Amino acid sequence: MKKKITPSFKFIIVIGASAGGLHALSALLKGLPPTFPAPVIVVRHISPDADARLLLNLLAEETTLRVETAVTGNALQPGHVYLPVPDSHLMVGEEGRLSVTKGAAENRSRPAIDPLFRSAARHFGVRVIGILLTGMLDDGTSGLRAIKECGGTCIIQDPDDAEFPEMPRSALGQLAPDYCLPVSEMGVLLTRLVGRKPKKAQAVPRHLLIESRIAERVTSDIRAVNELGEQVPLSCPGCGGVLWQVGTAPAELRYRCHVGHAYTAASLLAEQNQQIEETMWTALRMFEQQRNLLAALGASQKGNHAEATNERRAVLDTHIQRIRVILQAELPGPKKNDP
Repeated sequence: MKKKITPSFKFIIVIGASAGGLHALSALLKGLPPTFPAPVIVVRHISPDADARLLLNLLAEETTLRVETAVTGNALQPGHVYLPVPDSHLMVGEEGRLSVTKGAAENRSRPAIDPLFRSAARHFGVRVIGILLTGMLDDGTSGLRAIKECGGTCIIQDPDDAEFPEMPRSALGQLAPDYCLPVSEMGVLLTRLVGRKPKKAQAVPRHLLIESRIAERVTSDIRAVNELGEQVPLSCPGCGGVLWQVGTAPAELRYRCHVGHAYTAASLLAEQNQQIEETMWTALRMFEQQRNLLAALGASQKGNHAEATNERRAVLDTHIQRIRVILQAELPGPKKNDP
């Protein structure tokens, strides 16, 4: 059992980035002084089979702070930058310890930004400074809203400064940040913000407690999700279970299953599009195989049998052409959020 600790820092910095994030993170960290008095925890969308050392080495070249891969149970230290483990969520606890988990993917990503932001909001409240950088789709928007609800400070990269502006624009469409500025100006701002006195702590909303516990795998059951919303006639792309709708305003619609998978409306639509495309390619392959079999069969037949077989093959040709037209068309909705 680890000894209980009291964090020595006044603030923590949590940063979320996706596509274009390497350049933005490099520029941001380069602007922080070597004596920066707060820990920095970063989630950047990375593929499950990525080499964690690659991002670590690239960022370490851009900053005087110590950059390291997060390890469960390690205490946060000021002046350190913590990076996620591929295919794992990265979160923080109330005693200032790191948590690396294999919880269900959120917004089609693991690591995802929202779980980090929610965990920081829950455990550090007004002492959190959350930063959302470049990326596609809208991971991080819900997490920033949680930070805002708990009295923390929200910073969004100016979309005009972002290589991929969709993620910052999503957040700006749903909340009023404390600051919206280019990455090149964030170092000076952060140095000023961490030198101030923290505000009085605020109560943590119950829905945030529930969602952060689900991500931490402390609880993940139907009763917990029932408190967050209502079941809807949609299935979870991740496990096939029922989805619950969380939030009612069009811009705030999110969905959860009782296993722990979570989606914004945009990420759910993107995942459905991907599954539709995969299904259509499977159907095309099966139709073409059957057409080829019928062609071989028809060649060996005569008379009425051959005529019937060729008619069946003609029907399959029609289906094949229709599927090809669908696959060549652009499905509605957002594309996959490639890092």
